[in-house]
Amino acid sequence: PIANEEGLLGILEIVSDQPKKLNSINANKLLDIMPFIVSAVERSKKEEENLIEAIIQKECTSIHPSVHWKFTKEAREYIKTQVTTKSTPTFKKIGFENVYPLYGQIDVRSSSNARNNAVQKDLSLQLSLVQKIFEKTLEEKSLPIYEQFTFQLAQYHSVLESNFKVDSEREITNFLKDDVAPFLKLIKKNHQELKPDINEYFDKIDSDLGVIYYYRKHYDDTVRLINRSMSKHLDHRQEEAQKMYPHFFERYKTDGVEHNMYIGNSITKENTFNSIYLYNLRLWQMHVMCEMENKYYSNQHQFPLALDVASMILVFNQPLSIRFRMEEKRFDVDGTYNARYEVIKKRVDKACIKGTEERITQKGKLTIVYSQKEDKEEYLRYIKFLQSKKFLDEHVELLELEDLQGMTGLKALRVGILYHNVKDNKKYYTYDDLMETITS
Repeated sequence: PIANEEGLLGILEIVSDQPKKLNSINANKLLDIMPFIVSAVERSKKEEENLIEAIIQKECTSIHPSVHWKFTKEAREYIKTQVTTKSTPTFKKIGFENVYPLYGQIDVRSSSNARNNAVQKDLSLQLSLVQKIFEKTLEEKSLPIYEQFTFQLAQYHSVLESNFKVDSEREITNFLKDDVAPFLKLIKKNHQELKPDINEYFDKIDSDLGVIYYYRKHYDDTVRLINRSMSKHLDHRQEEAQKMYPHFFERYKTDGVEHNMYIGNSITKENTFNSIYLYNLRLWQMHVMCEMENKYYSNQHQFPLALDVASMILVFNQPLSIRFRMEEKRFDVDGTYNARYEVIKKRVDKACIKGTEERITQKGKLTIVYSQKEDKEEYLRYIKFLQSKKFLDEHVELLELEDLQGMTGLKALRVGILYHNVKDNKKYYTYDDLMETITS
């Protein structure tokens, strides 16, 4: 046994291929080297624990390398206070003042409609299979309860086709799992001739969910693949952006990929920040979002569903303060005034153009939301540059957004993204060109 004061660490086995080579003499010699073996095992376990902690830090928290120095500094102060005062100190708040925010998202267009459509197809297919079984059951033996089930199935079919609501999925799913499934098992026992149909029905049911999960799986897999592809590209390009000038970066997955960036002196720890680095990061952001759209549509044929995506950038030209929230393990804006930025982020992509019902974000276009005239002029320069590089279309829309709750005066620039197709002599395509090429 390999053990220390805390208990058993492992078992050491020594084997010889020659008889009588192992005995009490060389067994006693092990006593001399056991402390080294114990030490090696302890070190190995400690290294494993450190590796696990490192993976957790990387994958499960928002401590980005650009701000890690601040956490290290406060951790050292925490330990110093703990040692000198012999008490448990409070970990100081981690915050950064006067940093400029950048926000962007690539979102699946009409994701709710696409998922609802998948839900309806799955439930409709399952109801049809059940209905056929009950119709055959009625042919074998006419019972009122069979007729009642057939009637209820027809009603749910009608709900799916004409009056599908938020709670319809839950209601129909519960009916199929709690009422239909046990009844089918009973029919299977009493009607042997229906056993093949019922077995076929249960073979199509997802064992974990208890329902048919076919079209929904296509939707879920597509969103997952979109997120994985976009995130991988964004993370790769971020490594290059950090070399230009260090800044805080985080991205998270929803029905698409969103990202936050903050840049400023308080993050870099040095008095080297210049507004040119902010302008550079804004241009880089536009460039990368065009690349991400191109990457998605060039790989769209590999996904189970052909979903559209829409890109948006939110411009906020005033510096703000951010603070690490220990409870949520992530950074958030600090202060009442700065909270307006977070409110806009959550609502603006659902906003419509003033006086219309058209959403501000549209497939095939990059939308840049801003509030100041200076922002418009700055981003028009970036657009012109990316047009010269054939990333953006020539036509630029100047739009005004509808008033949101507590927010007025937001405007937007919207410009078509050009897509590259290496299989054709024509180098660049608009979204309509691309769809025509894909579907032809």
